[in-house]
Amino acid sequence: MKRRQIGMLGAMALALSACVQEPQRTVVVVPSQSCNTAFRVVNASSRTVERLYFSHSSINGWGNDQLGSSVLQPGRQVSYRAANTGNYDFRVIWNNGQAAELRRINVCAASRITVTNSGLRAN
Repeated sequence: MKRRQIGMLGAMALALSACVQEPQRTVVVVPSQSCNTAFRVVNASSRTVERLYFSHSSINGWGNDQLGSSVLQPGRQVSYRAANTGNYDFRVIWNNGQAAELRRINVCAASRITVTNSGLRAN
């Protein structure tokens, strides 16, 4: 009988502890540092850019040609917005088959990628 009473008391104590309300906690969410990830690719070269690639530097591979079925004529520009902050790699292929790459460009700091006859430059 004594064991039964002790068991009942234990069950009652457990039930009462479930009723005790914990103090309310305030959770502060600090957003990660954000930036404007918009950038332009400007073709300041004398050749047509047939393919343009860019991807986050943490990703292996280039993915899809960002120009799609279009080309980037000399003197023209195209605007993009990177999906994430951080460093990006860029690659262009001109209509003569030559290519140029620019790596680890922080899109929070550079808003313009310029294609020149000698390669790519970030500003």
